[in-house]
Amino acid sequence: MTMPTPDIEQHPDVAVMRHRYDQISESPMAQSADGLTFLAGLYLAMSPWVIGFSGHSPLTMSNLFTGIAIALLAAGFVAAYGHFHGMAWVAPILGAWAIVAPWVVDGPTPENTAIVSNVIAGAVVVLCALAMMSGTMRRTRS
Repeated sequence: MTMPTPDIEQHPDVAVMRHRYDQISESPMAQSADGLTFLAGLYLAMSPWVIGFSGHSPLTMSNLFTGIAIALLAAGFVAAYGHFHGMAWVAPILGAWAIVAPWVVDGPTPENTAIVSNVIAGAVVVLCALAMMSGTMRRTRS
């Protein structure tokens, strides 16, 4: 005789966890961090054309794809933090990549404006992502 497998959606802990993640995502700190991360991602994606280094093709493509990925992650955090919280560790790594990309990506050495732009955008992403992650850790411990 086989026993029916319980539906995980009916487990009481699932409702409690979803409520906690909803509380976290509704806090002003989380909303600010999400918004700044989203804007930093959009800026990073369009920075080669705003700053004027779109001639550096490898760095342009790196910024475009990294910026889009960051913006999509931030939009996911805003829309459904309970489902995206497991991927929160990806955002600071992408921000760190944006910081080091001008020196790591193959191609001609970019101008100082491109380097400064990447470092600032990457630092904003790293700091905001760490703030989002610390809010989650602080809230789940209490």
